This record gives sequence, structure tokens and C-alpha cells, in this order.
Amino acid sequence: MTAAERVRDAYARLTAVDRPEVWITLRDEADVLAEAQAVDPTLPLAGLLFAVKDNIDVAGLPTTAAAPTFAYSPSADATAVARLRAAGAVVVGKANLDQFATGLVGTRSPHGAVRNAWNPTRISGGSSSGSATAVALGIVDFALGTDTAGSGRVPAALGNLVGVKPTKGLVPNTGVVPACRSQDCVTVFARSLGLARTAAELMAGPDGTDPLARPDLALADLPTVPRIAVPLPSQLQGLAPGWAEAFAEVVERFRALGHEVVEVDIAPLLDAAALLYDGAFVAERYAAVGAHIEAHQDAIGGDLDPSVARIVLGGARPSAADLFADQERLDLLGAAGRAALDGVTALLTPTTTWHPTLAEVAADPIGANSRMGRYTNFANLLDMASLAVPAGFVDGLPFGVMLTGPAFTDRRLAALAATFAAPTVDLLVVGAHLRDEPLNGQLVAAGGSFVRQVRTSADYRLYALDTVPPKPGLVRADGGAPIAGEVWRLPAAGFGTFVAALPVPMAIGTVTLEDGSDVTGFLVEPFAVAGAREITDPGGWRAYRADGGADVAGGGGAPVPVGERA
Repeated sequence: MTAAERVRDAYARLTAVDRPEVWITLRDEADVLAEAQAVDPTLPLAGLLFAVKDNIDVAGLPTTAAAPTFAYSPSADATAVARLRAAGAVVVGKANLDQFATGLVGTRSPHGAVRNAWNPTRISGGSSSGSATAVALGIVDFALGTDTAGSGRVPAALGNLVGVKPTKGLVPNTGVVPACRSQDCVTVFARSLGLARTAAELMAGPDGTDPLARPDLALADLPTVPRIAVPLPSQLQGLAPGWAEAFAEVVERFRALGHEVVEVDIAPLLDAAALLYDGAFVAERYAAVGAHIEAHQDAIGGDLDPSVARIVLGGARPSAADLFADQERLDLLGAAGRAALDGVTALLTPTTTWHPTLAEVAADPIGANSRMGRYTNFANLLDMASLAVPAGFVDGLPFGVMLTGPAFTDRRLAALAATFAAPTVDLLVVGAHLRDEPLNGQLVAAGGSFVRQVRTSADYRLYALDTVPPKPGLVRADGGAPIAGEVWRLPAAGFGTFVAALPVPMAIGTVTLEDGSDVTGFLVEPFAVAGAREITDPGGWRAYRADGGADVAGGGGAPVPVGERA
């Protein structure tokens, strides 16, 4: 796909999904197109599009941290953004977030709650809500978030994405509005592990400005037999229905790979997690933006979110003695946690505990949020690296797991995740699932990504089916012709769920392409074309429509949860 096609697809997708709450500031399409076309095509991220959480500076766009009272105009890109742009990536806009990066739900913003890409009645997860959802909706290739308590991982789990939370300091925080300055990390969301890790590697390394930045000492090699720790069964209680069973299946997948799996008591880690909000460490949030909220208390309930204000202003209460006492307790818990994980390659946990509805969060904004960070809150406090990866679906919604290890095990975690990563399936589509067609969002929702344009061999005929929305049916037959289509790549789990929900008369089979290769593709049962209009001659669905065929609205549409198709 050319740079111009990528940009046009992104902006067409923006219109089609109609999710304005994902964004705080969008760049003009013409500016993005001009920048993309000027990129050196040999660069590692040439022409890829990304979103930036709006607590990270992008020159020429305001930084607001989702608080209009806080907005300012940065003169330079954040170091992370500058490095990605230097690698050829192009910014589309600034994404919505839980205000001041305080929250794991994605609803704490005057710009609106960011709805989940799979089910708009449920939360996206936060605080990097807009960033993750922009990727999950297929608008951008990847996005930047930040992570203090889990904000680079929880939204990944709820959006069927990879979420990379590097070791603290590997990516400089220059140009990032702090939530907790000593705990913040710039993170990456992507649909594939490879792209997420590539972006993380390109951002890494001291910049001479951030005093907390550290050189990359990351370890990459896996032991011959990786040893995976999992929590005690009692420490997995309280998961959403079906999630314990889904996690057990993931554990068995790791065992099937030849990895050793051991149960460990992670109580020290869970106790450390509670300190992030329930102890004196919340004072660092007050140090970051407390003075601003104090000065704008008349905006609480309007431009300033009440839950965020309550949490941040509460950080003024702990004393210095409280902080030192909590630091001592954290040191002891950290030592106990490291002892429990001694000799372990990584800790495997669910990424979060549940996926609430917007209504459930509105009814209990603090309590609902606190449940989200059970397995994430301790990582930055204890200087650990972490990686969230998709692990299938439960009741039509994504389920994710997380690999966590000591500082500088980033590459080791990625190598371990790569052994676990589900296989993919290439799927040929020829009609309503093409880009900018009404059902394309179903492919995106199933984790699919566009691979290439193709044509079938001359052994196929195409028919216009009487369906809503209109779609064609492809059949193998004598006297056919090459039919234009697209190949999309889906994770095997997403493909299985997608295929299981296909309506009659659609079918999946093997299709031969013009170059002689075979690919899994959409076909139709023969009975469905009896009496149907043959549209082989135009050479494809788009060409048929251009010739005055079926009246089908363009646009990819929002992802439709698999299993809820017409």
C-alpha cells in the first residue's frame, strides 16, 4: 500500500467508524498526506500512521492531558515522538485519555468516554483509551500511550492488541506530562508484536535531557526451557465469567510449547500494587498537577473530572513520614516478590480482572477502576518490564494475558510472547469485507490487517446476492475470469470466531490466485447463485459497482462484534 493510500484509508476509516471521542486533536488530512508522501521509503516505519496520547507533546498540536484548562502549545516533539517520526512514521492526531493519565477505565475525560472497539456499551480501558482504540478500530497502525499503573496494558487487553510497557527509563519521558514522574513509561499499542516491539526499540535510549532515562541493558536470550510462573489459584479469584477458564487454556498452551509452568505466591506483588493508590505514593500525582487542580476547582465537574480531582487532591494529605514508611514497605515487598520469582523467566497473569460496561463504571467510578489494576499496578513500582498480548475471546470480547519480568527483560519477554503468539490465517475477500465496504469492520475487529491486493485465477464466477448489505458470491466454475480481491491476515483465534459466525450461504474454502498460489477465501454455496445476476465480466465487486451495480454505501463501518452479523 502506498503512503497516499494508507492516509486516505485512515481518514475514510475515521469517517466510517464515527468515534469522535477517540480524538482530542486531529491533523488535517492534506497535511498528513503531504508528510507521508515526503517520507524516505527506506526508513523502518516509512509511511506508517500513529496516534499519540494527548499527554505527549507533538509540535504544532496542543497538549491538553484531556484537561482544557491545562492546554499548552509545545514547541518541539517529545523525544519518543521525534524518534518515531525520524524513522518514517506520521502522526495522525492526539488521542483522548483519562484526564491527567489518572485511571484505567477510559471514561474520565470531558471529551467523552471512549467506547470499546468491540462493544460500544463497554469501556475501552484507560488511561490510554483513545490511543488503543484508534489502533483497535483500524484507523492507525500503532499508537503511543503511557503507563503508570497499567495504562499501556489494560486497554490492549480490552482491544485485542499488543501493549508494550518497557522497563522504566528505557524510553525518555522528555515532553511527557507526568502522572507520577518516577513511575511513568511511554508505551506502544499495535496489532502485531513485531510492530509494537520495533517502535519500542526505536524510541529507546537516553536523550541527554530526561534525568531518569537509562541505557538499554535488555536481555534477549531465552533459556532452553523457559520457566513460567503463574499465580496461586486463590489469587485468580474474582475474574470475569469465563476468564479463569480462558487463562487456564493459555497456561496449557505454554506447557504444550515445552515450557515449565510453576505456581508461585504473588501476594507480595499484589500488596505492592495496593500501595500505588492506597498509600503515600499518590502524593506524586499531586506534585505533578495538584497545583493546577487547586487553582481551577471551579472547573471540577466540567473541564476537570471529579474522580481525577478527588484522587489527585487526595495526594496532598500524606506526610513525608508516610512516604518514607511506604517506601520501606515497598522495599520489603519487592525483595519478597523477587525471591518468589527467583529462577523464573516471566510471570504470566491475566492482564486485568474484568471488562465492565460504561454503566457499571458510572455507578462506581472508583471501585470499578480499582479492579482493573490488580495485576498491573505493581510493575512500575517494582521496576519491572511487562508485555500484554491477546489470548483469544470470551463471549465475543477480547481476553488478554500479560508477561512480566525484572527490569531489562523486555526482549526476553518479547521472545517468550513470540513463542506463544497464535498462528495467523490469510483470508481472501472479494466483496462487502473489502476496505471501505460495509463489513470490513468485522475483519478489523477480528484482529485482521490488510496484506495485499490480488486477483483470482480465471476459474471463478461472481454473482450479486440478494442480501443486506448487498454482497457478491464467488464460485469456482468453468468459463470464469480473474476476480479482484484483497488478502487479509487474521490471528487464528479471531479467524475461528469470525468463521463460526458466518451466515448462510457464505462459506470458506480454498481459492487459487492468478499467480497459481492457493489461499483461504470467501466462497458461496452453489444454491445461492441460482437465479442470481452474474457479475463476472466487470472483474470484481468494486468494478461492478462503478459500472452502476449495487447501491452499497462506502466506509468500513465500526467493528461489529463477531457473532452479531446480519
